[in-house]
Amino acid sequence: MSTPVEQAGLALADPRSYLDEERLHAGLALLRRDAPVHRVDAPGYNPFWAVTKHADILDIERDNVLWLNEPRPLLATAELDRVQEEQRAMGMGLSTLVHMDDPQHRVVRAIGADWFRPKAMRALQPRIDELAHRYVDRMAELGGGCDFVQQVAVHYPLYVILSLLGLPESDFARMLKLTQELFGGNDEELRRGASAEEQMAALFEFFDYFNALTAARRADPTDDLASAIANARVDGAYLSDVDAASYYVIIATAGHDTTSSTISGGLHALIENPGELRRLKDDPGLLPLATDEMIRWVTPVKEFMRTATADTEVNGVPIAEGESVLLSYPSANRDEDVFTDPFRFDVGRDPNKHLAFGFGVHYCLGAALARMEIRSLYAALLPRLESVELAGTPEWTATTFVGGLKHLPIRYTLR
Repeated sequence: MSTPVEQAGLALADPRSYLDEERLHAGLALLRRDAPVHRVDAPGYNPFWAVTKHADILDIERDNVLWLNEPRPLLATAELDRVQEEQRAMGMGLSTLVHMDDPQHRVVRAIGADWFRPKAMRALQPRIDELAHRYVDRMAELGGGCDFVQQVAVHYPLYVILSLLGLPESDFARMLKLTQELFGGNDEELRRGASAEEQMAALFEFFDYFNALTAARRADPTDDLASAIANARVDGAYLSDVDAASYYVIIATAGHDTTSSTISGGLHALIENPGELRRLKDDPGLLPLATDEMIRWVTPVKEFMRTATADTEVNGVPIAEGESVLLSYPSANRDEDVFTDPFRFDVGRDPNKHLAFGFGVHYCLGAALARMEIRSLYAALLPRLESVELAGTPEWTATTFVGGLKHLPIRYTLR
């Protein structure tokens, strides 16, 4: 019979664990206290070490020479690990910034970096504000009740990022469905199928779409991020079709899914903590702090993995060369050694040293855009929000990688 610590470790490889946040966080708190670096041998998975303390995750993220993303950047089943390894060997596998290490990572990241710098964000602000007001107006049109996730939160950041890429609005619904299939591979409602091959089918459909986009932008360049990716050159050569398509995929998916999860989870937290909602409505100047508290609270990216390039140790636990560690961001963001009263949702939390965007060379490329979108949506919503409450049971996505609420039924009145 497994011990409570062993059960808590196994939960990290069980997508259903993220459907019950209270139980998940109880297990993570146990790991932080009793086994902050814990070996997990989960059925169907290759072994890994679960790292749950903020300081240890920060140390690993800082050292991108000792700790590499390849060959195992994400937690996946042993079957999916095998399929992806075979695809990489054939030059067909997904190769995003998440999968890369320096020096390749640094060069490829630079291709899109200018589109997310402060100057570019300032230029985007009026358009994002306009879209935020449009989606609050949409809430008003829905007549006082909606599924906030499916009718508001998933569409607003999707519109922003796909417009930045330069995709036609007629394709937005397809991009949303493919994103949900790609990230929802462990969720019975969202996934395309249960097998590794069926789950990869969504990725290949993305590739087909973006390969056509690359050809179109090379033949007829336009002033958008898709053209910047399609026409970028590394050592004098275009990106391969796989590398270009992978770049689009990470921008088009992570560029909206994580933000929509935070917007939805943030509203749920405000509903569950009406005192914090009143505090934020009474003092809109808290919105920048509240935005980061929503990001900490939701932590839409649940984990990344790193593999040791040499024998080392983490928090006194020996890790052999070639072994992989799982960095548990929800655990880091509730670490009692870093956050005062970490299980309290506090719209004025300052400082807030959350790791939801990662750290170091792999710090989230779109972090500034995500913060801007969240602030703009709530800046538009809160002055008009007279009341809000749950109108049903919230539902979360089963996942071990990226996710949050998939349904949030609410009733509300807007002025």
